[in-house]
Amino acid sequence: MARQLSFMADALAALIGRYDLSGRYLDRDAVDQIGDYFSAAEQRLAAAEQISGAAGVIVREASARLFLAEPDLLNPGGNAYTTRRLSACLRDMDYFLRYASYALVAGDNRILDERVLAGLNETYKSLGVPTGPTARSITLLADVVEEMLVDAGIPAGPLVRAPFQYLARGLAEANVRNR
Repeated sequence: MARQLSFMADALAALIGRYDLSGRYLDRDAVDQIGDYFSAAEQRLAAAEQISGAAGVIVREASARLFLAEPDLLNPGGNAYTTRRLSACLRDMDYFLRYASYALVAGDNRILDERVLAGLNETYKSLGVPTGPTARSITLLADVVEEMLVDAGIPAGPLVRAPFQYLARGLAEANVRNR
């Protein structure tokens, strides 16, 4: 939780930093952005708490959906073939889920650039990991999280999906660049 609080401070510090760099006082737009951030804080924290408490279940369900839709990933030659590769796939899905929850709490997807997407393209490229199925797995994580939140009576939607969409889009764009 301390790391998530740091990300929250990062989001507010970034906003204030932009105004500081231009030598301006916070205007109505900045105050509105801060107000919007805090008004959604309860929803963000409730969602993060649900994700944290059910991370293993979320990853298992999303991976089951991925492999049902793309069974070739588990076959010889597929990127999740062998126990070692499957474990790495599940580990990465957990990693994406964890960082998406950080961005959700922070209300700022830019932390995903620094802490996840920067360098990931090169790492996956060097290991021969296809980013298309990886991006799909992140979308499936979002689906499972949203379903779980709705079941728990927590509002889901754009606020919750945003960090997952940001990650998936970043990986999909990396996939296009790799061709």
